[in-house]
Amino acid sequence: MLACLDVCYRDPFGFGAGVLFESWEAKSPLREWTLRVDGVAPYVPGQFYRREMPCLLRLLEQLPALPEIVLVDAYAWLGGEAHPGLGARLHESLGGRAAVVGVAKTRYRGAEPVETVKRGRSRSPLYVSAAGMPLAEAAAGVLRMYGRGRLPYMARRADVLARAAERGG
Repeated sequence: MLACLDVCYRDPFGFGAGVLFESWEAKSPLREWTLRVDGVAPYVPGQFYRREMPCLLRLLEQLPALPEIVLVDAYAWLGGEAHPGLGARLHESLGGRAAVVGVAKTRYRGAEPVETVKRGRSRSPLYVSAAGMPLAEAAAGVLRMYGRGRLPYMARRADVLARAAERGG
C-alpha cells in the first residue's frame, strides 16, 4: 500500500487529506480521507516539519495499518543526512516502518540527494527524494504513477481534497 498525504492551513487550523492506493501504477484510490487539526504551529523557515508533522501523523493514525510508502509534498533531505527534511523526520517518527518519498514541485537549493523526474509533457520537473528506500526506486515509482500531468493523479487528488477541506472547514 501507498498513501499520498497533503496539508493546507488556515491558522490556527491544518486541513489534511490522504489518498490510499494499492501500487505505484494504481488508477483509482482505495480510500480518501480528510481531517482538521487544531492549533497548528506557525510557519518558521527551515522548520516546516514542526507545522506539518502533527497533521501527517494524525492522517496516518486514521488508517488500520501503516502504508509501506508515504508520499508527501516536501523534501526528505535538505542537504544530506546531516540535514533531515520533513520526509526524513516523518520516516524517523514512524520508527522506520514506512518509507517516505518527497515529491516537491519547486527546487530547494542544497536539498540532496534528489532526482528530477519529468512526467507527461511538462517541461518542469518534480524533485524526488526518499528516506527508507533507494532514491532511484522512489524516482522510478513516481515516474510510473498514473496520470498524464506533471503531478501524479494520487498526489494531485490529495492536494485537491486538502484544499477542499480548508475551504469548507
